[in-house]
Amino acid sequence: MRKTIFAATASLALIAFSSASAYAFDVSFSWTGIPACQKISPAFSVDGAPPGTKRLRFIMTDLDVPNFHHGGSTVIYDGEDIPKGAIDYIGPCPPAGEHHRYLWGIEALDATGAVLARTTATQTFPP
Repeated sequence: MRKTIFAATASLALIAFSSASAYAFDVSFSWTGIPACQKISPAFSVDGAPPGTKRLRFIMTDLDVPNFHHGGSTVIYDGEDIPKGAIDYIGPCPPAGEHHRYLWGIEALDATGAVLARTTATQTFPP
């Protein structure tokens, strides 16, 4: 009985992950032209957002100092790329002479706020 419940749970998890990842959802960006220690987010190129995507949620993490909360925000998605400065967050500010790796986690949301797909994009700052 336990094996059956585990197998059913594992199957449901795989289906849920597959449906959230069935699209070639990809987001890319560059830190070029973004000043250190400012709240100016980079522009994001969005490719393959699933049908029904109404908003994109962005959260940034410094992989070298993961306990620092950089934040992020949710923006309306109309099928276009996300412009520079659209995300509300605390910008990258590594100590002088250091380079840090920053990861953006991005979720495509439908009109109800349900997650349709997830992706990540990582770059080192300064570039």
